[in-house]
Amino acid sequence: METSEEWRVQFDADVVFANGGALQTQGFRLDVPGPDISDQEVGELLVRHLGLLMVGEVRISERQLLREPHKGSRGTAGTARAGGRTVDLSHPIRQGMVTLPGVPGPEIGEHLSREASRGTYAPGTEFSIGHIAMVANTGTYLDAPFHCIYPAVRAAGRSVTTVEGLAARGGELHPAQQQFLDAQGFQCGFCTAGYLMTTAALQAEQGTVHDDGKLDDLPRAFKGNICRCTGYRAIEDAVRGVKHTERPEAGQAVGKSLGAPAGPLVVTGTARYTFDVEVPGLLHMKLLRSPHPHARIVSIDTSDALRVPGVHAVLTHHDAPERLYSSARHEHPTEDPMDTRVLDDVVRFVGQRVAAVVADSEQAAEEGCRRVVVTYEELPYVIDPEQAMLPGAPVIHPKGPESGIFRAENNVCGEVHNTLGDMAKGYAEADVVHEETFRTQRVQHASLETHGSVAYFEPKEEGDGERITVRSSTQAPFLTRRALCALYDLNEDEVRVVAGRVGGGFGGKQEMLTEDIVVLAALKLRRPVKLEFTRAEQFYGATTRHPFKVTIKIGAKADGTLTALRIRVVSNTGAYGNHGPAVMFHSVGESFAVYKAPNKEVEAYSVYTNGVPAGAFRGYGLGQVLFALESVMDELAVRLGMDPLVLREKNVIGPGDHMVTPIGHEEDLFIASYGMKQCMEVVRKAIAEDRSHEDVPEGWLTGTGTAVAMIATGPPGGHFADARVSLLRDGTYDIAVGTAEFGNGTTTVHKQITAGALNTTVDRLTVRQSDTDVVRHDTGAFGSAGTVVAGKAVMLAADSLAERLQSFAARHTGVARHLCKLQAESFDCAGRVVTLKELYEAAHDQGSLDEIAADGHWGGSPRSVAFNAQWFRLAVDPGTGEMKILRSVHAADAGKVMNPMQCRGQVEGGVAQALGATLFETVRVDERGEVTTAAFRRYRLPQYADVPRTEVHFMETSDAIGPLGAKSMSESPFNPVAPAFANALRDATGIRFTEMPVTRDRVWAAMDEHARTKP
Repeated sequence: METSEEWRVQFDADVVFANGGALQTQGFRLDVPGPDISDQEVGELLVRHLGLLMVGEVRISERQLLREPHKGSRGTAGTARAGGRTVDLSHPIRQGMVTLPGVPGPEIGEHLSREASRGTYAPGTEFSIGHIAMVANTGTYLDAPFHCIYPAVRAAGRSVTTVEGLAARGGELHPAQQQFLDAQGFQCGFCTAGYLMTTAALQAEQGTVHDDGKLDDLPRAFKGNICRCTGYRAIEDAVRGVKHTERPEAGQAVGKSLGAPAGPLVVTGTARYTFDVEVPGLLHMKLLRSPHPHARIVSIDTSDALRVPGVHAVLTHHDAPERLYSSARHEHPTEDPMDTRVLDDVVRFVGQRVAAVVADSEQAAEEGCRRVVVTYEELPYVIDPEQAMLPGAPVIHPKGPESGIFRAENNVCGEVHNTLGDMAKGYAEADVVHEETFRTQRVQHASLETHGSVAYFEPKEEGDGERITVRSSTQAPFLTRRALCALYDLNEDEVRVVAGRVGGGFGGKQEMLTEDIVVLAALKLRRPVKLEFTRAEQFYGATTRHPFKVTIKIGAKADGTLTALRIRVVSNTGAYGNHGPAVMFHSVGESFAVYKAPNKEVEAYSVYTNGVPAGAFRGYGLGQVLFALESVMDELAVRLGMDPLVLREKNVIGPGDHMVTPIGHEEDLFIASYGMKQCMEVVRKAIAEDRSHEDVPEGWLTGTGTAVAMIATGPPGGHFADARVSLLRDGTYDIAVGTAEFGNGTTTVHKQITAGALNTTVDRLTVRQSDTDVVRHDTGAFGSAGTVVAGKAVMLAADSLAERLQSFAARHTGVARHLCKLQAESFDCAGRVVTLKELYEAAHDQGSLDEIAADGHWGGSPRSVAFNAQWFRLAVDPGTGEMKILRSVHAADAGKVMNPMQCRGQVEGGVAQALGATLFETVRVDERGEVTTAAFRRYRLPQYADVPRTEVHFMETSDAIGPLGAKSMSESPFNPVAPAFANALRDATGIRFTEMPVTRDRVWAAMDEHARTKP
C-alpha cells in the first residue's frame, strides 16, 4: 500500500476493554495510508493514536473515506463518550471546555489529571506539569499564568488553556511554540509547558494596558519557573526569537545542530512521559514510611486500613520476598551490596517504606496509610560516617559475606587502599607540603518528573498467557527487567519494561525505587497498579548525591613539580549501599590519575549511616573529590608563588602518559585524543582578554579561578548496547535501540549517525527505543554512554546495513557492486535508479528481509577520556557576602561534536546544576537523619536569574575510539565548576572555603571574622 498524505477516514467506533470498560467515538477522523484500509487496520490506528491499553475489541461503523489536503496526523475531530460524558475531541481543553469545580478540593493540575483519568476529557489527552494560563470566558485576554498547584476553586467560572491548546485548529504552531522549537529551548521538556504558557501569556499582553514589561525582564517573568536541564540560555534564546536548528542535506547530519526529533511533541504538550498512558481499571499505591532512623517492626495491624472504602490491599514485609537485592542498576549486580528487601522488618532511615496501600484512588490509599498501626522496637542509630566506623557503633546491616558488604561489623560498605611509590620519600623531597580537609553536602537530583511506575498485564507476544508490563521513569529498562525477574522468579518473556520520555534523570533514575513494589502489588491483585512519588518523597524516599569528606595532602618542589599526593575519602552512602562502592571507587579514579606524581596513596571508604540513601549523581563522585583536589592545587600555587594555570600545565597528565588509578594501570582506558592543553589555552585567553571587572561597584572584591577535570568516557567493566537498523516498506528506515531519552539528546545523535551512514535525511528515520521488546539488550542511559556506547552500536548497525543494501542492490540489478551508489531514497546503479521501496518489495518477495536489516553491538570497551576546564571571574560584596559571577567560560574536549547546539546545552546545563550545588543546594537532615528540606520552597534550586550565560568552547579533537571521533559530554561539565568558583572566591577574599555550599551567609561570616582577626 503506497503512502499518501491525502487520505483520511471518518468513522464511529465502539472500543471494548479487556476489563469490561468501554469507549465510544462519533465522527472521529484519522489520517490513513490509502483507500484500501480495512476496518481492523482503522481500529489498530485508533488504539495507537489514543494510547489505549488492554483493548479487547474495536468495532468500526459509519465509515467514510475522505480525500482532502491536511497536515500531520492530528485527526481527532469528533466526539467521544466515556463514563457517561460526551466530550468534543477536536480541540481537547480549548475554548472554555474545562469546567473547574466551584467547591474547595483539588489543585488545578490534580483536577485536570484526575478528570482525564475518569474519561471527562479525550483518552490520551495529556496535562503538562508547569504553568497553565487562565483564560477569561470571553476568550479575549490571556490573564497572568497560574501554576498547576493553584487551587481549582479559586479559578471557578473560568476556562483553562494548557499547552495542548496553543496551536491553531489547522495545526499551525503558536509563535511561542515555534520559537521554542527553533531555539530548542528545552532538553527533557518536562518544564517546557510552563515556559511556553508564561511566554504566550506575556506575548498576548504586549501593547495592552496589562503590559508591565516582563518580556524585557525575563528574570522577573520566569521567577516562578524552574528548568533543571538547560541552564536557561536556550530558553532566553527561544523567547528572543533566536533560531539555532539546522536542516542538513542528505548524509550531512553529523556535526549539524539538528533539532530533537521529539521537539514538535514537546512544544505541543503531546510528548508521552511515564504516566501519559490510559490504563483501564488502574489502582493507586501510597507508601507508609518509617518515623524512626533505626527500628525493628514488632507488629503491623492493617485491619482498619482494609476497612477504608476503596482499599484493595495492604502489603507488608510478610508479603514481600525474602530475597536481598540492590536498588542500584549496574550491568554487573555484584558491583553493589545486596542489602535491600522490597519491604523489610527492620527500617534503617526516616522515610523507609514500611507498608504499601493499594486502593481505587490516591485519597483512599493515603487514608489507608494513616490507619495502619505499626509497633516498633527502636534501635540505636548513627548519623556520622566517621563515628559509624568506630568500634561499638550500631551495626546497620548485620549480614554475612554473601551480601557483598566489605566489613558489615564496621558499617563499611566498600573500601579501597593503595600506595604507589614511597610516600615518606615524596614528602621529604617536597619544598612545600599542604594538607586540607573538605566537605561536600547531599544534593537532590530534582528531576521535575518524580520517580514512578505503573504495572499492568497484557498478552504475551508469543504463546499463551499474560505478561506484566512496567512503564517506568527509568534510565535502565533492561536492567530493571533483569532485577524484577530475579526478584519474583519470572522469565524474561513474562516481563516487559518500557520507559516513555523521561522527565530528567541525572543518575537518580539508575535505581529501582518504585518498580519492585508496584509489581509485587500487581502480581498479588492481578490488577494494574500505579505509584508516583510526591515531591516530598523525592527528597526522603529516593536518593541524593553522596556527601563526602575529603582530605588531601600534597607535596611539591620549588619549581612546582609534584612529589607526593595522598587522598583520603569518607563517603556517606546512607542506610543502603546502592552505588556506594562504585561511587567511592570512581571518585578516586580519574582524580587520582589527572596529575602526575611519583608517589601516590589513596584511602577511601563508603560507609553506612542511618540517613537517606545516596545514589548515582552526575559526575559519580568525581565532582566531590575534584572540589578538594583543585582547591588544593590553587593553595599550593599560592604557597609556591606560581600561576595556578602554570602549576597545572606542569603536572597534568599528557597524551603519552599511562592512566594510573588506584588499581594501577587500567588496561582498557586510553587517552585516545587529548584536548586538555587546548582547554587551558582557552582559559589563558579568557584571562588575558577579560574586562568584566571594570564595571564592578566600588568596594566590591573581584577574583578569578580555574579548575580542570578528566573523566572516562564510560564506566569500567563493560557497558553494552545492541542496535538494529532496518529498511521499511515505504523506503524509510527504522532504528531500534534500547537506551532511554531524558533530554540527553541520544535520540538526535542516533539519527544523525544513521543518516550519515545511509546517506539520507533525518526525516526518513524513525527511532524505537527504551523498550525491552525493541532489542536484545542495553545496559542503560547512564555513565555518559548514550553516544559513545549506544551511538557506536547504532553506527555499526547502520554501516553494516549500508553494505548489505549495496550488495542486495547489485544482485537485484545485475550491476557491479561498486557501481551501486546509495542515495537518500534510492540506489543509482550505473544509471539505473532503483528506489528503496523497490528493494524492500524484492527482499520481501524473496523472503530475504534479513538482508535489508543489520545489527550492531558495542561492549563499552576500550574507553577514552574527556577533558574540561572551567574559569570564573566573580565579584563579592564584603559588606553583605553577595556574590556575582561576572564571566563564566567553559572549555570542553568532546572530540567530534556531533550536534553543537545540543552539546552546548549539555555543558550549560551541567554548569548550572553544579552552580546550584556550589551556591545553595543542600538536603538538610536533623540529628536523627530526617530530611528537613523536603520541598522546593525549602530547597533552593537555580532559577533563571541565578545562572550566568556561560561561554562554551569546543576543542578541535577527534577520538580514536568514540563513534566518528566523538566523546561523552553529559557528566563532565559538572565536575570543575565548584572548585573553579571556590578558587575565584579565594582569589577575591583571601579565604579558602572548604565546605559546600558556599552560601552568601557563610561568605559574609567568614569575611567578617577574617577582617576582625587579621593583624
